[in-house]
Amino acid sequence: MSSTLASLTVAPLLPWWAMALIAVLAGAALWRYRGLSRWRMVSAALALAVLLGPRLTVETRLAVPDVAVVLVDQSRSQTIGHRQDRTQQAVEALQKQLAALPNLEVRLVPFGADAPLSQGTELFRTLSQVLADIPKSRLAGIVALTDGVVHDQPAAPLDAPFHVLLTGDKGETDRRIQMVNAPDFALVGKEARLTFRVLGEEAELPVRIEIDGQEFLDQPMPQGKDVTVDIPIRHAGKTVIDVAVAAGPHELTLENNHAIVGVSGIRDRLKVLLLSGAPHVGERVWRNLLKADPAVDLVHFTILRSPDKADPTPLDELALISFPVRELFEQRLPDFDLVILDRFKGQELPASYLPVLASYVQNGGALLVAAGPELVGPYGLAQSPLADILPALPSGPMVEAPVKPSLTADGLRHPVTALFAQQQHDWGRWLRVIPTHVTTGSSLLQTPDGSPLLVLSHAGDGRVAELLSDTGWLWARGWENGGPYRELLRRTVHWLMKEPELEEESLTARIDEDRLLATRQSLSATAPVLTITAPDGGIQTVPLEDHGDGTQTASAPVAQSGLWRVSDGRATAIAIDGDPSPLEMSDLVATDQRLKPVATATKGNVWWLAQDGVPAIRRTTPGGAQSGSDWMGLVQRGDSVVTGLSQSTLWPSLILILAALACQITAWLREGR
Repeated sequence: MSSTLASLTVAPLLPWWAMALIAVLAGAALWRYRGLSRWRMVSAALALAVLLGPRLTVETRLAVPDVAVVLVDQSRSQTIGHRQDRTQQAVEALQKQLAALPNLEVRLVPFGADAPLSQGTELFRTLSQVLADIPKSRLAGIVALTDGVVHDQPAAPLDAPFHVLLTGDKGETDRRIQMVNAPDFALVGKEARLTFRVLGEEAELPVRIEIDGQEFLDQPMPQGKDVTVDIPIRHAGKTVIDVAVAAGPHELTLENNHAIVGVSGIRDRLKVLLLSGAPHVGERVWRNLLKADPAVDLVHFTILRSPDKADPTPLDELALISFPVRELFEQRLPDFDLVILDRFKGQELPASYLPVLASYVQNGGALLVAAGPELVGPYGLAQSPLADILPALPSGPMVEAPVKPSLTADGLRHPVTALFAQQQHDWGRWLRVIPTHVTTGSSLLQTPDGSPLLVLSHAGDGRVAELLSDTGWLWARGWENGGPYRELLRRTVHWLMKEPELEEESLTARIDEDRLLATRQSLSATAPVLTITAPDGGIQTVPLEDHGDGTQTASAPVAQSGLWRVSDGRATAIAIDGDPSPLEMSDLVATDQRLKPVATATKGNVWWLAQDGVPAIRRTTPGGAQSGSDWMGLVQRGDSVVTGLSQSTLWPSLILILAALACQITAWLREGR
């Protein structure tokens, strides 16, 4: 619809200050010469009219339609229950009503479908982008179809009524875990303090906590209150903690019943106690190996005066440091991460301290025994209380003959030694070994006749490694091409420290692009079938493929984001695709509390589609009411744009100038008579 508007404008030939000066001078002349003739006054008026340059301006305007914005929430939370169906029905009803209103443009804006789950639903960010090219003078109103679970706020006050149509149901309940505080890092051997809140419909809710797929805690916890739990960090690397609340009778979804936290375990400086029973050439290899690592705090004692040595020198005249046996074994032993007995006989200590060392291992400590001839003696470690935790015991006297170490069947599969499989043919020989029989654990290195050389074993909560030759240091010296002595000892120590990558029985999983990759480490070549549980609870089974080096692998496609569980019947591994506890899925209960203040501030309103249906739409005036119990208002702005503009002068300037000149001449002739 077009309209015409005429207006009178002036376009002075001189600047306004010059026009004002002329007016002042003319006024002063009239005041000074009150007897001026009418002809001169008319001449002055005509000259002033020419200088003002009056024009007639005619505008042709075209009315432009107002704009109504309809925001349609397509975020993940909208897939709950009947929300999508209600949204579609409401969109159709709105389009039908809006199409019947004249002079109104409708912009239907879907949002949230492709947004990352971790960023949540950003309704007002989308709205600000839409309003960027809509003049305020044309905005009639905004209608949002959503469940009310939005995670941003308007950056500036809205200049039009904001109406909300909620797609969820009043009174929805949903159990969920809300993580309040979780550290990113923690020291190995210490605890990470988690604080979370369990939300639901009951006073107490059953909560289960798993660490790396293994149950840690299962007990009821109060609803709506902060709960703090100390989680032990047992190994370096990522520790995955799953806090879950059991499913309730009226769940919207089970996806937010879990809160997944990854805490990176970092090891403090490794504290090692090295006890050498006597000075020997291989002792320096131990020191060089341990001192070269900046992450190791080494405390080393060498027994120079053994109890069975005949030496008449009084103790108070010896220039030696007294062995602090009481301080080490009664006070400081739990402070050490690893104890190494290097050709240690056992009789260097009072008999009461060896059970303390055995208890230290049983309670989670680590012991490495580098044995020599003293192991088989009548007072050796094999005859001491440590025999109960040693994985190999002597079966005969020491053999003084060169032997070439090789990997056992377990050694070919154990992660400590499997990587040496291609090198073992070039290894040099050791000069003597202690014949033993394995009582527990796994033998990784052996002599040509099958006698064990390196045995690893679990003892209670701790670990024991036994090296059954005192000439392995020849590898470090390169004798007969040497061998991987330093790397072998380093990996053995890391196994004793429970590094996840060196576990002989383990299951890990990770997401690589769109594939779930599972790796099982085992000393057994028997490959079980994996059970894979998807984030939505779907289960599939996948066979493992054994590679002969202790690893077995399998893969499966990944079609969902979230927490994936992989189980081989013995262990459970967790793989996470994307954010395991995304903001979008953290709270799915439909609510009017987040958007109602915005609607109220703009005179809009909030309706529940399930109870109220789609309200009627009315065109309103800018200052009037914008909503009622069963209707919503869209402001009628009446804006327009100029499509044509024409200007014409009210009179020709040349004629006025001639007329003014004629008046001046007439005045001169009359005054000259």
